[in-house]
Amino acid sequence: MAKTQRKKNVLWIMCDQLRFDYLSCYGHPNLHTPNIDGLAARGVRFNRAYVQSPICGPSRMSFYTGRYVHAHGSTWNGTPLKVGELTLGDHLAEQGLRNVLVGKTHMRADLEGMARLGIDPDSIIGVRVAQCGFEVYERDDGLHPGTGYGKRPAYDKYLEDKGFTAENPWEHWANSGENEKGELLNGWLLRHADKPARVEGEHSETPYMIGRAMDFMRETKEDGWCLHLSLIKPHWPYIVPAPYHDMYSEADVLPVIRSEAERENAHPVYAAFMDERVSRNFSKDGVRERVIPAYMGLIKQIDDQIGVLMQFMADQDLLDNTMIIFCSDHGDYLGDHWLGEKELFHDQSARIPLIVVDPDAAADSQRGTVSDQLVEAIDLAPTILDYMSGTQKQHVLQGRSLLPILREGKQQSWRGYAVSEYDYSHRRVRVQLDQQVDDCRLAMIMDERWKYIHAEGYAPMLYDLHSDPQELHDLGEDPACADVRARLSQALFAWYRQHHTRTTISPDKIIAGAPSELGAGILIGYWDEEEVAHARNVGEWELDPSTALSAKSKEML
Repeated sequence: MAKTQRKKNVLWIMCDQLRFDYLSCYGHPNLHTPNIDGLAARGVRFNRAYVQSPICGPSRMSFYTGRYVHAHGSTWNGTPLKVGELTLGDHLAEQGLRNVLVGKTHMRADLEGMARLGIDPDSIIGVRVAQCGFEVYERDDGLHPGTGYGKRPAYDKYLEDKGFTAENPWEHWANSGENEKGELLNGWLLRHADKPARVEGEHSETPYMIGRAMDFMRETKEDGWCLHLSLIKPHWPYIVPAPYHDMYSEADVLPVIRSEAERENAHPVYAAFMDERVSRNFSKDGVRERVIPAYMGLIKQIDDQIGVLMQFMADQDLLDNTMIIFCSDHGDYLGDHWLGEKELFHDQSARIPLIVVDPDAAADSQRGTVSDQLVEAIDLAPTILDYMSGTQKQHVLQGRSLLPILREGKQQSWRGYAVSEYDYSHRRVRVQLDQQVDDCRLAMIMDERWKYIHAEGYAPMLYDLHSDPQELHDLGEDPACADVRARLSQALFAWYRQHHTRTTISPDKIIAGAPSELGAGILIGYWDEEEVAHARNVGEWELDPSTALSAKSKEML
């Protein structure tokens, strides 16, 4: 009897705040991640992948919609994704496929828009709209309790059931330490990063979420799902359970990437971010050496748990029909460039690890390869749809499917530029710079060599990635680079002029519907009956509408 053709699955693993260069397959010499490296050996590792915003919420909304921040409008954490914005879940649902969540989305629902349209948040449609198109198996945004991103996470009850009782067990047990007297040491505070978390490792957040993903796979009897396993770590609080808390020491911390020249005559926006509390603290002696070993321990725990998950999937016979994607939503400065957090566009923040394992035999020739193509976060939604069903709406999705790279290797004409955006109006930087809310816009555009950053109301920033790969020298006002700045400024302006919002009608429908006035009896501009008859005979445009497109229009389609 012939073997039944199985449906395809996707496992999309996203870490929170994981830098691209903190994996051994990306070159870290002291942090060995054999299980993530194993994914790279089975798939393609992308060396130049960039997010559409260097902060959680907007970045994730671009991942989930396949659209730039400028298009979907969720410009900062807590800014709702507007009702009606199509997500990966909507596209998959049209193909009868499930889009399931375990972990974080950082999505805040557009409750005002839902109320205006009469959508009950507790209805099936309402839940999907409020949960960014996901069927929620378990949601946990990593901040407990009362963060405004949904109900109290189930992880709190899990901890309580294991005997870890407290008003806030997530903070008091999973993200705090204690001293020799048993006194609580708040894991939010950077000085306590070298302490072990109070909870045993098996009950910490990463094993818990990996376990929930395995629960879903164990309980699901049919293929045809996309499971988004969105891990909370290595995002702060920087504290990790034993034995990971002391696996790494100050000796394992790589030299800081920064120079005094960066602080001399710094760009006003950059200078304001260097003056943020988190940046000032990470610039102090001893802070990186205290925090980074914990950050590395969190990543090592993730890698170990990825090994557990891969073995489980092998035992469940899921590897042969499941595409596996591994990435992060942005990076972490960790003191590089005199910064903490992740809110500007240096590679430590905007560049991410991205590994894709395509189980199809068509991808066999590319296994274990590295792609240097310029890739954007918005490419993942089209890739998933292309792999699962082969159908997608190009007038909605602004990214490009990675399947040609996964199966054919180098593409000669892939992408000329990558774009990332950031709205700092919610930050103290706005007040410090006395900027209007609408002017707090940053936009980065980069090509193979140059990274250009537009800052509304200020001179741009510019980095030459060939001569200055560590991005230490801002050429934003260097007269010798005037032509480069003009070219990239024009490229960014051209990008802004593209159609970002026409999502209700495709170019194909526009072409198929033209001309329309004559057929509807609307005789605009005709002189007499003879002219009308001639138009009806030869066609209103006097040629086939599909041949009336310019070469440029055809290329864009």
